[in-house]
Amino acid sequence: MALFSRRDALGLGVGALSAPLLGRARAADFGTEAHGMSVFGDLKYPADFQHFDYVNVAAPKGGLFSLIPSQRANNQSFYTFNSFNAYILKGEGAQGMDMTFVSLMARATDEPDAMYGLAAESVRISPDKLSYRFSMRPEARFHDGSKLTAHDVAFSLTVLKEKGHPLIVVQLRDLVKAEALDDTTVVVTLAEKHARDVPLYVAGLPIFSKAWYATRPFDESSLDAPLGSGPYRVGKYEVNRYVEYERVKDWWAAELPVNRGSYNFDFVRYEFYRDRDVAFEGFSGRSYLFREEFTARIWATRYDFAAVKDGRVKRETLPDQTPSGGQGWFFNTRRDKFKDPRVREALGCAFDFEWTNKTVMYGAYARTCSPFQNSDMVAEGPPSPEELKLLEPFRGQVPEDVFGAPFVPPVSDGSGQDRTLLRRASQLLQDAGCVIKDGKRLLPNGEVFTVEFLLDEPTFQPHHATFIKNLGQLGIEAGIRLIDAVQYRARVEAFDFDVTTERMSMSATPGDSLRPYFSSQAAATKGSHNLAGVANPAIDTLIEKAISAETRADLTIACRALDRVFRAGRYWVPQWYRSTHPIAYWDQFSHPEKPPRYAQGVGAPDNWWYDAAKAAKLEQAK
Repeated sequence: MALFSRRDALGLGVGALSAPLLGRARAADFGTEAHGMSVFGDLKYPADFQHFDYVNVAAPKGGLFSLIPSQRANNQSFYTFNSFNAYILKGEGAQGMDMTFVSLMARATDEPDAMYGLAAESVRISPDKLSYRFSMRPEARFHDGSKLTAHDVAFSLTVLKEKGHPLIVVQLRDLVKAEALDDTTVVVTLAEKHARDVPLYVAGLPIFSKAWYATRPFDESSLDAPLGSGPYRVGKYEVNRYVEYERVKDWWAAELPVNRGSYNFDFVRYEFYRDRDVAFEGFSGRSYLFREEFTARIWATRYDFAAVKDGRVKRETLPDQTPSGGQGWFFNTRRDKFKDPRVREALGCAFDFEWTNKTVMYGAYARTCSPFQNSDMVAEGPPSPEELKLLEPFRGQVPEDVFGAPFVPPVSDGSGQDRTLLRRASQLLQDAGCVIKDGKRLLPNGEVFTVEFLLDEPTFQPHHATFIKNLGQLGIEAGIRLIDAVQYRARVEAFDFDVTTERMSMSATPGDSLRPYFSSQAAATKGSHNLAGVANPAIDTLIEKAISAETRADLTIACRALDRVFRAGRYWVPQWYRSTHPIAYWDQFSHPEKPPRYAQGVGAPDNWWYDAAKAAKLEQAK
């Protein structure tokens, strides 16, 4: 999901574009006015709600929250930045830019996909659900005091459709146009049979100033921070090192129900490190204050420094009830050597997860098997009658195991070199025409079989070591190519790699966001998340079934069917996941007891706050 919180809204689906002028439709043509919307029409909060249940409306304002990036979207990097345009392909967009903009509606993260009025106070939906009429709040303002109007919305949706990052453009396929009828009314028109989640994606996209971009190109990277309207504005920064955002003290939307209790810190600062070990040292030295730990080795062995022992640094493990998505090594099937699924399965047999988890990751993880991991959309056992109805038209066109129990990665004996699995891999390679000659595995064309794993940071190298060693046992020359973050993004976006690691992030209600990961269109679109080059007519059809599902039950069935076909293709070597968030922070913050179920991360910094009493005690303990 592109990450917007409003980060969360970008994981849904979208709209915008100019087209023939829409007639001056009457409000009556658009049905009943609503204060929010969701995929299947269910809303938890009534029209007169005062705040979301998961926030502390009495949270004080003030203080600094600093962190390193733990999520990225579009052109953002975990390790660097050189541009404040985070919605195009060019450049390395700064983390946190989403906090400088508002969207039409804001996400309620204790519901699967519901959104409620932000810049728009209400929406009317046409009976055929092809047009959405948003009424703008008259008090909406940009940071320079100028009015935020429907014209800015129409401009923003149009320019994102035409010039935005490819991940955004792919999700805008069903958008016909966005038209401002006047300053306070914008109508979004969708294509027939549009993706179910398009209107939610539209409602969650950032709103840019049309006047500000009148003299600037939208599709160029720049360190000229765009005019925003959100809770924060760009403050101090140093390219490649840090960027700080300053809370807008007189923010026009601070007291709206969707914002009460949120955006409490005066400053939010992102620090950038090129190396995870160095980043940890930065945290232990209090160079930044909050850290979500993604490295099991560090969590198990390195949180023994003085500030942890004396309580100045707190450690917590919070639940993660969101779909974890699927992380794995993806084969670039655009390259001939990876086109045969038998070859891909053979390489998967060489990865010993059980040994890696025990030896490298301290037993902290479970094996991933599905891109919908940690959700009820994971296929299990034989297909249900409802799934079979979707799959039967493709019998003979997809692997036969689609119609049985779904493919799961093999379980090793944990030795690091499971001979049974390696024999299985050797046989698969032999069957695919990859023979051994002079101790080297050859491709069917006679070339030596080589595999290069593309990496952009060194701490992941131990996870590759035994995998590469086992590939060597199969006669395959495998190695790691470690490059800097900018080169890495350029190569991945151009699909210039053999194998690389990616995480597929899924929302609780996937729809149009499935296309960037699985569709044939995305396979041919540079910058998309379809790293494996999946171009399968059955998967394309099942994506459309999921997108057009009328009920949550139908969506679940379609996703399970899609899961079966994707897993049968052996497009990846699934890695691992965990259903918790291990976090550590210097003890000057407080937060709600637990994050809302569908929040990305732990609700930090959006719903956390500065605790002056804790901060004073922390200073005394120095």
